[in-house]
Amino acid sequence: MLGKKIKDPREHRKMRLRYTIKGTPDRPRFSVFRSTKHLYVQVIDDENGVTLAAASDIEPGMRSFEGTKREAAVQVGKLAAERALAKGITKLVFDRNGFRYCGRVAAASEAAHAMGLLSKEGHVATSEAAADTQE
Repeated sequence: MLGKKIKDPREHRKMRLRYTIKGTPDRPRFSVFRSTKHLYVQVIDDENGVTLAAASDIEPGMRSFEGTKREAAVQVGKLAAERALAKGITKLVFDRNGFRYCGRVAAASEAAHAMGLLSKEGHVATSEAAADTQE
């Protein structure tokens, strides 16, 4: 019997990505979920099934934030990175969860990268890539 057919294109991309992206204790998965109003970030160790750090824009500290959703995504990315660094996590694997790498997803990723996480070789922030192409 064949497996279950996934009708939602994002869920299909998510499952396809999940075959290659696994969080380990040495390099947990930095997972970003975006809804129409909110953004959620988790640092997950898939081998042990544990969430090591999490942040979202619906936390009490973020509810008073005034700004656009993209600016809130930058703050959520920084908050998740601070919590991961406090637990001694320095290297992560980025999981975009089937979403396109643009807008709020990219903002959260780049904020974590600026804090010192997601330092995988080959990962270049978009501002650095733009500077290199102009030279």
